[in-house]
Amino acid sequence: MQNFRIGFGYDVHRFAEGRKLILGGVEIPSEKGLLGHSDADALLHAITDALLGALALGDIGKHFPDTSAENKNRESSDFLKYAYELVKQNGYELGNIDATVVTEKPKLLPYVEQIRKNIAGVLDVKVEQISIKATTSEKMGFVGEGEGLKVYAVALVEKGTE
Repeated sequence: MQNFRIGFGYDVHRFAEGRKLILGGVEIPSEKGLLGHSDADALLHAITDALLGALALGDIGKHFPDTSAENKNRESSDFLKYAYELVKQNGYELGNIDATVVTEKPKLLPYVEQIRKNIAGVLDVKVEQISIKATTSEKMGFVGEGEGLKVYAVALVEKGTE
């Protein structure tokens, strides 16, 4: 069995009126939120997919289909906890997560540390294991036009020492 595994996650959501903007489990003040079946936390969705992908366990849609009434308006931290439990059940633990949110607005820098702490708390890991970055797309494409945002995430898991 391999000692290290890497997973990649990606998610994209459209902005919508009348929705809260939740990223990394933190509510961000914004005129619009993200459209989705759950709370539409694209950051946690991408990280969840990265963890599942590291061990070839499918994706978030396989485990939490958007056709399920049970998942309607569900907190994405539930998805993240579930994915990390599967990682641990397979004998691995988190090495680190590195994620980038791509959006023109709102500016996320004031919230990055709170997001890092929240994700570390959900996973019960050290804040130093969680890297969250934000950038723009220089006004190009659907993100640049303010229609939505996208997130890229990478997770490194390593064979547990227990």
